[in-house]
Amino acid sequence: MNYDACKTYLLSKPEVMEVYPFGSDSPSFKICHKVFATLSYLHGTGQMNLKCDPDEAERLRDTFDAVVPGHHMNKRHWNTLILNDSIPEEDLKFMMDHSYSVVVDGLPQDQQDGLVARHGFDVIHKGKLKK
Repeated sequence: MNYDACKTYLLSKPEVMEVYPFGSDSPSFKICHKVFATLSYLHGTGQMNLKCDPDEAERLRDTFDAVVPGHHMNKRHWNTLILNDSIPEEDLKFMMDHSYSVVVDGLPQDQQDGLVARHGFDVIHKGKLKK
């Protein structure tokens, strides 16, 4: 998936807002005013920052060369994905779903309940890790 395909997928998530706090070429994606993803370009290559469970973040970094600690983010909770076509689409989508789910899990309970009531648990928590 390239930059544009990732952007389209992020915007397909329920109730996502696209904002530009870092300039017109670096969108951030929020659910209930909390960032779960950012997109940018570095030297012509798309990059995406995604929030992640710390253990899963390490596993993904060990699995994919194009997944590194979050650039300009908390390295424990964020990964940067280099969008160079080396990560399979299914895995990219899982990582985007997981980031969304992690942020939703951190919202106040009434906001979580509202999202689930409006869209269904399986839609909101598509990327939730099974423990």
